[in-house]
Amino acid sequence: MSQFAFKQFSVTQHHAAMKVSTDGILLGAWVPLAEANRVVDVGTGTGLIALMCKQRSPMSTVHAVEIDDDALKDAEFNIKHSPWSDIELHRCAIQKFDSELRFDLMVSNPPYFNASLKGENQARNRARHTDSLSFDALLDAFEKFTSDAGQLAVILPYQESLLFCQLAKARNWFLVSSCAIKTTPSKSYSRRLLLIGKQNIAQPSHEQSLVIYDVDNQYTNDFVSLCHEFYLKM
Repeated sequence: MSQFAFKQFSVTQHHAAMKVSTDGILLGAWVPLAEANRVVDVGTGTGLIALMCKQRSPMSTVHAVEIDDDALKDAEFNIKHSPWSDIELHRCAIQKFDSELRFDLMVSNPPYFNASLKGENQARNRARHTDSLSFDALLDAFEKFTSDAGQLAVILPYQESLLFCQLAKARNWFLVSSCAIKTTPSKSYSRRLLLIGKQNIAQPSHEQSLVIYDVDNQYTNDFVSLCHEFYLKM
């Protein structure tokens, strides 16, 4: 599908290797934005999560960082043709990003394959594998570009989320909240949403779970409640 229509914006994805996914939609709908006046989306791809954050928090300043030239073409088009053309798009890797701003929130749907076999599509490899953005590099960026009270929201496969939490804990940061995701009730948890904070504002951390489809292959009430502001048919 070359275009994905949401209630308030559309995402054209002619060029980006990574298309609109449930992962990205879950993260954009779940991430807490009430205290986030300045947001940066790392590896924005088509611009999906930056656009979702701006829809949910129109008064926030939103920046989006992307290294891939093809993805940038789609992100630039999507932002320009959305109601929020003031989203600032940066053409660089987060490792080379330069900003005097200190963000309240960093959000990312990061690459997560560490050792899996790569295909011939180099752009897709960059988007899916941690060679271009390791977990440590993302955590370095979080430390550098966010305020003392800054938070980092990501979505990862469940097992990788455990490693990510260990790496964050080694830096004396805290798991504020998480949400484990199942596709159906009978399946194991496949994804996990994480909110990492520099300050320990929640003790113990708030642990949630969510199932996307019920036994009749219909969206669950929890999923609809989370995502109804975005999907056209909800």
